[in-house]
Amino acid sequence: MRRTELSGTWHLNVLHSDSTPPEAAALPSDIPMRVPGDIAAALLEEKLIEDPYFGRNELDVLWIGRTDWSLSTSLELNHSASAGDGLVSRLDFTGIDTVAEVLVNGTRVAESRNMFRRLRPEVTGLLKAGENQIEIIIRSPENYTAEAAANLPYPIPHSNQSPWQWAHRNLLRKVACHGGWDWGITLMTGGIYEPPILVTDSPGRIEYVTTRQTKSAGGSWNVEVRTEYLSAADAEVTFEYVLGDSVTQKTFSVIEGAQELIHTLAIESPDLWWPAGQGGQPLYTLNVTAFSGISPSDCIGTTATIDTVEKRIGFREVEVVVKDDEVGRSMFFRINGRDIFAKGANWIPVDAFPSRQTDDVYRRLLSDSAAANMNMIRLWGGGQYERDIFYNLCDELGLMIWHDMMFACSLFPTDGPFLAEVDAEVLHQVKRLMDHPSIVLWCGNNEDLGAMMWFEESKANRDRYLVDYDRLNEGVIGRAVKELDPSRTWWPSSPSAGEGDYSDCWHDDTKGDMHYWSVWHEGLPFESYYDVVPRFCSEFGFQSFPCERTVASFAGEKDRNLTSPVMRHHQKNNAGNTIILSTMARYFRMPVSLGDQLYLSQVQQAWAIRTAVDYWRANRPVSMGALYWQLNDNWPVASWASIEYDGTWKLLHYEARRFYAPMRISLFRKDGCLHVAVINDTPEEAHGRIRLRLMSFEGDELDTTVLDDLRCPAGTASTLASIPLSELAAPSARQWVSVLKPHDTGAADVVEEGFTDRFIAADWIPADQSVPVEAESLLLTRPRDCELAEASVLIRPGSGPGRVVLETDRPAFYVQAEYRGSEPASGRFSDAGFTLLPGRPVELEWIPAEGTAIPADLASDSTARHLRSTY
Repeated sequence: MRRTELSGTWHLNVLHSDSTPPEAAALPSDIPMRVPGDIAAALLEEKLIEDPYFGRNELDVLWIGRTDWSLSTSLELNHSASAGDGLVSRLDFTGIDTVAEVLVNGTRVAESRNMFRRLRPEVTGLLKAGENQIEIIIRSPENYTAEAAANLPYPIPHSNQSPWQWAHRNLLRKVACHGGWDWGITLMTGGIYEPPILVTDSPGRIEYVTTRQTKSAGGSWNVEVRTEYLSAADAEVTFEYVLGDSVTQKTFSVIEGAQELIHTLAIESPDLWWPAGQGGQPLYTLNVTAFSGISPSDCIGTTATIDTVEKRIGFREVEVVVKDDEVGRSMFFRINGRDIFAKGANWIPVDAFPSRQTDDVYRRLLSDSAAANMNMIRLWGGGQYERDIFYNLCDELGLMIWHDMMFACSLFPTDGPFLAEVDAEVLHQVKRLMDHPSIVLWCGNNEDLGAMMWFEESKANRDRYLVDYDRLNEGVIGRAVKELDPSRTWWPSSPSAGEGDYSDCWHDDTKGDMHYWSVWHEGLPFESYYDVVPRFCSEFGFQSFPCERTVASFAGEKDRNLTSPVMRHHQKNNAGNTIILSTMARYFRMPVSLGDQLYLSQVQQAWAIRTAVDYWRANRPVSMGALYWQLNDNWPVASWASIEYDGTWKLLHYEARRFYAPMRISLFRKDGCLHVAVINDTPEEAHGRIRLRLMSFEGDELDTTVLDDLRCPAGTASTLASIPLSELAAPSARQWVSVLKPHDTGAADVVEEGFTDRFIAADWIPADQSVPVEAESLLLTRPRDCELAEASVLIRPGSGPGRVVLETDRPAFYVQAEYRGSEPASGRFSDAGFTLLPGRPVELEWIPAEGTAIPADLASDSTARHLRSTY
């Protein structure tokens, strides 16, 4: 079998018509475009458009999605690779975006209406010796969906995120957020996102290899290998199966056409795959090869290998426990018999330019997720089925995947052609991905069930749209998933309470998974997180601005003001800046400089999410999952992300490493008490004691309480103390009692009380040194009411290159070191957002971005921000 990659530089041209935008009509001919690649990136590389990420340039590139394009290349073949001699040739395309036709020497061989499918047309009779022309015509997705919408028998509504978003994106199987979102740019590009391949010499081919695993008595496992094989003729075909050190062969009599061939392998006592923090992630290589001879030995020295597929598999048992109980209905993940609290974030496409979705970016983001003690990533349904590297890295890092299918925040058509496209999409993607041990759940969509109550059309005729929802989600997507992969739970929608339950899980924390957005969208105070105990919270979040370096990447000097047109353009949530700033006024003293405003927005984001996670983890096992929105950005923007577009960790990501720690002291104020809980997610019991110190902002220790001889069983959370705040009053405490009124809501007022001159510091002192637990601190009222002493934080050289030591004369909160030297530097410090106490210096390491050096002036030219009473 011969595989010829068609990657390289292709020719990009505009297909001119009466509707061609003037910007497209003015472009030159034969624009070079790298394949794999995308149209917008090619135009930017040739300087035919300005960077859409800078300023408001997004508005100047909207025409790209309203243009028809031709993408072509030539292929030189000798006679033996063209038609004749009994050879079979086909083209392999994966990820053509989106409305496309494939032509070989002027003859159309395939068409696409779905970028999530693959195309494998046979082209044997169309190839010739010499030069061959391959052309992909990519039609305007906006024009296509406008025409489709005009022909609908009744409206199919969808969410509207911005004035210039792609209308009717729910009518085409393309990445929905290409058309903009409330964190994302509208960049309606197209292209080919995987290497196109010409496959020749093969009288048959392996379409898919999937496995089904069952555990036998005694620890051995049976692996049923299912090979979907397409043969050009009736034949005898031998398959060789290699799994670990085991090699077996089996000969099948195949018939012309498609068939499924099943062979069962056994493996004795394999090492089990575990989520991060619970054990290792061993992976076993499975190789399936088809030969045209009677046995593989007959094929030595020949070209008789027909096809081969290699993949890595892991062995683990997954159960999603959905069971009625005294609270309502549980939802949690049980892996290899162990109940797991899911800790993580939601994932969106890593860049709005598909060409920039590189292996390095995936590796950095997923490694950073694992570094923050996450064990789950939710792959959100408004994005894309990810590239192989995403799943491979999740397998290796122990990051469980909650996998949405690619449907989000809309209603969808259910005519025959659309359902056929969806069926082909789901069949392909599930067969492609189901052997990854990291995938632990298939979910039908993001918020489509709830979306039926968003639109006037569906509220007025709910039965019609509910039937359509069920026809698509259960009749096509769910049916295909359950038939192909019965080993995993099918979860119909997020949020939902499972199959057959169409109730409102947006506002019900007693069952299923919940999206809790009242703090952000309704303006409730952070303390409102204490009003719910979700069984599993798969979405919740709070926005912040990016750092100064990111702002400088898209805004000129004159535009670096929070209310400038450029800064507002890089805030896609209509109420976003208002919510950030009004919350800042509620909790903090308002800073003057832009740098302090950006910093404080990140402090309050971290504060908000920590409030939720600490409380929900302390309520284990009722609550068993917290996945905040969102992990990453796809361009430089104000958003809910904990990692900025360029890879910079926001304070939230540093805080996540603490509040997702395997062992955690959880401190929170509720109902007039200070609550102290210990959370142990590890598989081992922990033994130790907790020292609580009541401290003044001058750094004096006012009182000490020790909770001694504590035993924290594996996989548990225990509230060890609930201390009335009144007991923390002596001596001469200054108390603050206030009323928090949620803005723009009719909700009841929230009374908060606390102390303005003291805080709590907590240390875990283990009986052995096996389980490290970071010290924690908690202010006893809102920061704006605290009389913080003016701390002087000094930075000096540390124990080696790239290390600095921070020390202070008074307690400093949410400390963030920043390099501000003259040397160009890209990277981050190893920690931020921590409490720095007198006499307890903290050493930080500079972690340079890949390919960059540690600045020589790191210690002398770094400064530190921290909470202040005067900015």
